[in-house]
Amino acid sequence: MIQPFRIHIADAVLDDLRARLGRTRWPDFIEAGGWQHGVSSAYMQDLIAHWAHDFDWREQEARMNAYPHFIAEIEGHTIHFMHIRAKGQQAIPLLITHGWPGSFLEMLDIIPLLTAENGLCFDLVIPSLPGFGFSKEVPQEGMNTARIGGLWAQLMEELGYEQYLVQGGDLGAEISTQLALQQPERVLGLHLNYIPFTYRPYLPPGASLTEAEQAALKKTAAFFKQAGAYAQVHITQPLTLAYGLSDSPAGLAAWMLQIFKNFSDPRKELSQLFERDALLANITLYWVTGTIHSSMRLYSAAQPLVLGKDQFVRVPVGVAHYPYPESFPASEYVSRGYNLQYWEEMPAGGHFAAMEQPGLFAADVRAFAEQVVP
Repeated sequence: MIQPFRIHIADAVLDDLRARLGRTRWPDFIEAGGWQHGVSSAYMQDLIAHWAHDFDWREQEARMNAYPHFIAEIEGHTIHFMHIRAKGQQAIPLLITHGWPGSFLEMLDIIPLLTAENGLCFDLVIPSLPGFGFSKEVPQEGMNTARIGGLWAQLMEELGYEQYLVQGGDLGAEISTQLALQQPERVLGLHLNYIPFTYRPYLPPGASLTEAEQAALKKTAAFFKQAGAYAQVHITQPLTLAYGLSDSPAGLAAWMLQIFKNFSDPRKELSQLFERDALLANITLYWVTGTIHSSMRLYSAAQPLVLGKDQFVRVPVGVAHYPYPESFPASEYVSRGYNLQYWEEMPAGGHFAAMEQPGLFAADVRAFAEQVVP
């Protein structure tokens, strides 16, 4: 069952948020601060002041509600999604899946670019992961990326799409990969701007990795050793962390913003990479829906993407390699498990590409689609 949905958060929830922001209890600061010990104190103080006094959630709601939202009941799960029809005649269904700490809000700027009547265009389906945003949490164990891939297949069937493209980054890359493995006859092509950290292709006996493959894997391991502690906490003790993040909006903001900083161009300030209100809209979405714990919990349920002897992503695959962070497998390593037909070295951007570089992102998705769709 699918029903229309309109976003509206109660005034009392927003009033409580502003009151909590006004009572923020700050830690002690090291004078020479910066970002070397975590989120910059100067940045945080400025952000919290803006969030409490100038940020307009109602304006953000209006921006969200400019597009059609829906709620679907699938296998007893309540799933929120956006469904935007293309304006042109050559429309291809495209399912886009976000990750953590993102949301459907990452995709707002690419919607007009991908649905515009400009040759090839797309009917967009943009769901919220279970336990993220307006998709209800799953109180039982076992909701993993493979199961979500199955839910997405059912959602697309409910919408009447027999075949479609899929796109994903972060957790969305793993979910999109799982969907392609499960439904190769329905997935026209798989476009990724991230390769799951746990991805391991099947290597026949006696096979070895090239120097380029080994070097890329070492670089990825080094990056996650330096910046991946958050994921280990999500996997092992998400509930312990969630007590603090569910009680303090400033704490929630700091935890999420550190990821936006770490996974983007380190040469630039966060304010140069993302609009402040866009970041705050995403953080506020997590706060008003109370989904920080349910979103982090997906890490503990996620299964490593280790492909067995007979497992191979056979649908056409395209990869957009954005330069940041510098932790990405070599193309030959990706092609061991994916039917890699398209690889683009992007000139700018990072992990949150649709939000940071919407023009580049949309153009690359369209270029991939033009190559693989008959």
